[in-house]
Amino acid sequence: MIRIVDLHKSFGGKKVLQGINLEVDRGEILVIIGQSGSGKSILIKHLIGLIMPDKGEIYVDGVETTRLSEEDRYKVRRKFAMLFQGAALFDSLTVLQNVSFGLDRYTDHSQEKKTALARKALSRVGLRGIENLMPFELSGGMRKRVGLARAIAYDPEIILYDEPSTGIDPIRADAINDLIIQMKNDLKVTSIVITHDIVSTYKVADRVAMLYQGKIIATGPPDEIRESKNPIIRQFITGAAEGPIENW
Repeated sequence: MIRIVDLHKSFGGKKVLQGINLEVDRGEILVIIGQSGSGKSILIKHLIGLIMPDKGEIYVDGVETTRLSEEDRYKVRRKFAMLFQGAALFDSLTVLQNVSFGLDRYTDHSQEKKTALARKALSRVGLRGIENLMPFELSGGMRKRVGLARAIAYDPEIILYDEPSTGIDPIRADAINDLIIQMKNDLKVTSIVITHDIVSTYKVADRVAMLYQGKIIATGPPDEIRESKNPIIRQFITGAAEGPIENW
């Protein structure tokens, strides 16, 4: 579904991505792990065309996207939905209006149909009867669910999850993990999760990729990553302060 070839990106002389090569199979959950500031979010922004690479190619469903016109890039972007780290709800809109946002932007459905689809999306993530609440009235876990409902409302082919377990307690984080798996099974979407939460990684991933110093240094099933002898991977997954990864 996605193929990244020799992707490079620098900012102000600082090399952030230094030759990323990565494939994402249709329908799988790929979890990208790495330190904060390792370039995970920059990589995601390249996928949806918010940032253009200095060098390299990105194929989405067979289409190379980095050389497309803005209009054609917009068409590819419609394949994607994103659950942002803080849910990124609009504080001035109700829950229903937030979930309808993508439908308003990407479809020409009637208002009645958009409302029905938004309610269906909320139901999929286990939320009913909160359509008229405002974001400030929701718990952190509920905000994440509303953000996910907005992501799936217009039936995307690919969902990007940016640190989905950040900012919520372990119980609510595990509920989000269950929803990620449910979205894969029910909607058959391709999913990319970026995180440094190893517990969540082991639960949701079909495959794990480790990003370090601008490169993918390993990919494999969760059990293979868990048993890796690579000292960089071992330090990261165990959370050890001592090791080859600088901790400042």
